[in-house]
Amino acid sequence: MPDALITQRFSTPALSQKVLEMAAIGVYRESIFEALQPLATKKQIREAITHAKRFGLYSVASLRDPELGTYYQLDQATYEALQSELHSPLHLGKEAELVQRLTIAHQAVDRMIQIARGFTVLLLILSVTCWGLGWNASGFGLLSAGVAAAILWQIQRQLRDIQGK
Repeated sequence: MPDALITQRFSTPALSQKVLEMAAIGVYRESIFEALQPLATKKQIREAITHAKRFGLYSVASLRDPELGTYYQLDQATYEALQSELHSPLHLGKEAELVQRLTIAHQAVDRMIQIARGFTVLLLILSVTCWGLGWNASGFGLLSAGVAAAILWQIQRQLRDIQGK
């Protein structure tokens, strides 16, 4: 199959699933590369093999071949116990860094929303205090700023909620 016809890029978990299926009956490393070469690069296949080792893929040292490389088999019990987690981002190697970055970004947005809420409350309290002291112009200015901060706070919350869905 020509490379130009390849339109789908397989993820590490999808490639790992294919490796694990092949290893169920036993397979040599070079055979995995030959079978998956039309679907992914060698680097991606190596990452998939590393990923698959977390789910029951193991090598049989006594069957290692100088030309075909390592012989892999599947520990069926481990695979069945962990199969539901195969596509979980927690078990990805470098792709897990993306999950971590997204988590940090989400936490930063939450902190930003908390700060906006704090400023809103602070400005409204100062506004009431100014009116109580008879400083009506300052109270009105702080009330206006508090309303603006409240609007921004609500917009931020709505955008966060939309992105969370």
